[in-house]
Amino acid sequence: MPLTRRRSAAIAAMTALCCALTAAAPAQAGQPQKDQRLQRLLDALVRQAGGPPGAIAVLRTDGRTVVVRAGEGDVRTGRPPRIDDHMRVASVAKTFSGAVALALVDCGELSLDDTIAERLPQLPARWGKVTLRQLLQHTSGLPDYSRAPAFVDILRNDPHHRFDSRRLLDFVADKPLAFPPGSRYAYSNSDNIAVALMAEAATHQRYETLLKQLVYTPLGLDATSLPSGFTLPLPYLHGYATTPTGPEDVSTEFGNSGVWASGGIVSTPRDLSLFIGAYAGGKLISPEVRRQQLTFVDGSSEPPGPGRNEAGLAIFRYTTRCGVVYGHSGNTPGYTQLAVGTPDGRRSMTFSVNAQITPGTAPAVFTTMRAVEEAFTCALLRGNA
Repeated sequence: MPLTRRRSAAIAAMTALCCALTAAAPAQAGQPQKDQRLQRLLDALVRQAGGPPGAIAVLRTDGRTVVVRAGEGDVRTGRPPRIDDHMRVASVAKTFSGAVALALVDCGELSLDDTIAERLPQLPARWGKVTLRQLLQHTSGLPDYSRAPAFVDILRNDPHHRFDSRRLLDFVADKPLAFPPGSRYAYSNSDNIAVALMAEAATHQRYETLLKQLVYTPLGLDATSLPSGFTLPLPYLHGYATTPTGPEDVSTEFGNSGVWASGGIVSTPRDLSLFIGAYAGGKLISPEVRRQQLTFVDGSSEPPGPGRNEAGLAIFRYTTRCGVVYGHSGNTPGYTQLAVGTPDGRRSMTFSVNAQITPGTAPAVFTTMRAVEEAFTCALLRGNA
């Protein structure tokens, strides 16, 4: 089905916004004096025992960009992380599926109260009452396909296995909902697979096409994609796993087809910082839809972001000691991500490390990293990066 006139108008408006943002930015980002305390904190994080080989943070304020980096983006060559390195954004990809779905809600192609039974009748009837709103907020109760033994076994035996991304929910099709829809919060990778399937069902277009039309093109994200294979575009930030013999490069160990709309986006620190500023600032949707998006329940992103975590619709509110930012975190083998923006969208930050650091895998390093993330968030909010 071709784009409706209403959706075309929305795209034109977003494109105009993107042009305005681009015009407001300097032709070449300068090198403002960065806060040396932030540099010391990042240096200490990569030097900590079990810490990531490298880290890079990008802080943007009204077109002014500050880059803080430490360690190595490629341990073989010793080069540092770079702002245009491609990287796996992990579960930050859920904000992209949220951007698509909410844009379609804005255009009248979807409703937040649309149910799985209405839009995806091929899925189990026992899931039928789950709404798009609940999927976006992780209150659906859908069982998490990524924890299904059959799925895990396939990846263990063949990390490069090419999944049919649109059939990932088949791995849990025999499972009931974990709880009545809307009754509580539980993070599930299945939710955003269903979100993308709903978007495809509503428009009869591929999710990848919708990403390009509704997100990449309006914001000028020319280094962001949703590949299905396991390779990464050059240049890329190499991701590592800790082993007894040193860091092991796992950048291309797993393919994206097994995570798709839940975690398969590949981007760069530059692109991601531009996107999250617009997304957190509500630039891609109307005020009416944004008010619904910013209805929060207690719930943490994975891994937890800085401060208190609360879940909105495909966005988290992080209440830190210095104030509030909106965004999302993510982790996958070789990468841990945090992308946040201020509610007005004028300031944004991406914080990327090239190792998977979670409370379960590296508790001491995670505690340090989360404290550093909050320090960077405070610098962003205070404007002293």
